[in-house]
Amino acid sequence: QVQLVESGGGLVQPGGSLRLSCAAPGRIFGRNVMGWYRQAPGKQRELVAAFTGGGSTNYADSVKGRFTISRDNLRNTVYLQMNSLKPEDTAVYYCNARNPILAENYWGQGIQVTVSV
Repeated sequence: QVQLVESGGGLVQPGGSLRLSCAAPGRIFGRNVMGWYRQAPGKQRELVAAFTGGGSTNYADSVKGRFTISRDNLRNTVYLQMNSLKPEDTAVYYCNARNPILAENYWGQGIQVTVSV
């Protein structure tokens, strides 16, 4: 059972910032594309930000300019820096590691982010 361990969620006021972290086993981190997804109540899970196979990044239009995905290869950790948070960013955020060639697709347990006054 692969474990992706997320941390850093919580309650923040509109305009505030949070940084999510996702730690993965080294063998997974090294051969999988890492990304972040979110799911709000009553909505489908959607991509927030992810690395591509070529190492570039991809963002949802709704978070461009506010969120930044990054990675620390020594710590096998991927981060999501979220700035200028809005109430509509409220959701459960999930870390994802996938490798279509190896048919691997792993999810973290999810972490709640709530943006509210």
